[in-house]
Amino acid sequence: MTAATTVRLLLCDDHAVVRAGLRALFASEPGIEVVGEAGTGEEAVAMAAKLRPDVVLMDLQLGPGIGGVEATRRITAEPGGVRVLVLTTYDTDADVTRALEAGATGYLLKAERPEELFAAVRAAAQGRTALSPPVAGRVMARLRGTRPATGTLTDRERDILGQLARGLGNRDIARALFISEATVKTHLGRIYAKLGVDTRAGAVAVAKEQRLLPE
Repeated sequence: MTAATTVRLLLCDDHAVVRAGLRALFASEPGIEVVGEAGTGEEAVAMAAKLRPDVVLMDLQLGPGIGGVEATRRITAEPGGVRVLVLTTYDTDADVTRALEAGATGYLLKAERPEELFAAVRAAAQGRTALSPPVAGRVMARLRGTRPATGTLTDRERDILGQLARGLGNRDIARALFISEATVKTHLGRIYAKLGVDTRAGAVAVAKEQRLLPE
């Protein structure tokens, strides 16, 4: 496909409001046409086969039925060259690895600016990899066999890491630090990203290895 060709895009997200927002966003961008919407992984697979879009913009968490990773695997396994670009809020190493191994051409976070999303869709349509900067950094670090720098942990993240090492669950950590469970989950996601891990046990292991826990 050439740069001047209109990119035919299929949206897949289990939230109708998100799909409507994305459709409106792409309607403002010349050269990208939304040809369909899917609310489940099964719908995405069927519509990709029927509509033959250039790119499927795929969320990972799709509610009941097959998830985004399995839908990606099925879509990319079919002949025809349909590309899948993941657009999600989840950025753990496990999610990124599973999506890319399933055949995704790129992996973007929903926090991206519109112009970055447009560019990524066009890149995916041409078969070029598109990764959000945080994701790209961790992928490169993994390929080099190194871990991302851990010196940027905040005091609050270190507090949570310490509670994690004591074996506390999210609810108990929230009570101990007088914060909400949602805040704990947010901090845990950032801790995992900074340490290059995707499990609680992995975070504690790296923290001990790099002496990030209080003596």
